[in-house]
Amino acid sequence: MKNKVIFLLGATGCGKSDLAIKLAKDFNGEIISADSVQVFKGFDIGSAKVTKEEMQGIKHYGIDIKQPNESFSAGEYVQYTHHAINEIVAKGKLPIIAGGTGLYVKSLVNGYNFGGTEKNEEFRKEIDALIDTQGLDMAVERLKQLNPKLLEGLDVKNKVRVVRALEIATFGGERTQDECKYDFKLLATTRPRKEMYARINKRFDIMVENGLIDEVKSLYDKYGDCQPMTAIGYKEVLPYLRGEITKEEMTEKIKQNTRHYAKRQLTFLRGMENVQAVDLTDENYYQKLKENIIEWLKQ
Repeated sequence: MKNKVIFLLGATGCGKSDLAIKLAKDFNGEIISADSVQVFKGFDIGSAKVTKEEMQGIKHYGIDIKQPNESFSAGEYVQYTHHAINEIVAKGKLPIIAGGTGLYVKSLVNGYNFGGTEKNEEFRKEIDALIDTQGLDMAVERLKQLNPKLLEGLDVKNKVRVVRALEIATFGGERTQDECKYDFKLLATTRPRKEMYARINKRFDIMVENGLIDEVKSLYDKYGDCQPMTAIGYKEVLPYLRGEITKEEMTEKIKQNTRHYAKRQLTFLRGMENVQAVDLTDENYYQKLKENIIEWLKQ
């Protein structure tokens, strides 16, 4: 019998973290983050990382497990999550995964295994130089020609992930697929798009007020162009720190990029099967959801 796991999906800013904590408290659960930035220590404000107070005593996995100057791949995430699920189940608790990084989601739900392709720094520098001159679309097109399967669930606007996928496609270590190990309850939080965008805008205004700029400056001074510095909410601050754009332009760019990312996440979710929508604007949504989960746990 497969272990039951709740997988809470949804676009950024929809309220996944709050709902995950609520469910964990009601169903004796522990939470595993599926966010590719929250794994890094110090990348707190811009990733909307939950604070100790917000966790409300619920144990969270997948947060602050890497130093900023280390790398973290989808393959490593899958391995880490398998261990975390086993640990949670061994305690007699319910694993709840929450996050919206598409490649992480697809990898777990579809049972992907990643070949152990070693990192090739010379190749990466070569591809980085080509992207700088010819654009990221060139790299995506090359990946499409080499191994279109690796595009599934890949954020094609994320340079780090595109370069890594190209590395795997070029030097072997092709991704394989096994039967999914878990009985997933796939839930996707939804809100009207206008409301979702308003929440995104407000969230980043608060992030700037809470010290996002100082966080980015401190991290960049210490670690430079590390992997998580390419994430939305961080990369847009660097031109401001260099005096190339105004604070208002920086804030608007972050909001715009986040809205575009949320749109890509929604498109990705529409392409997934067996996902149950959870309308957070329905005043009775939580009671309905609880009843639904209780029935699922009995199966």
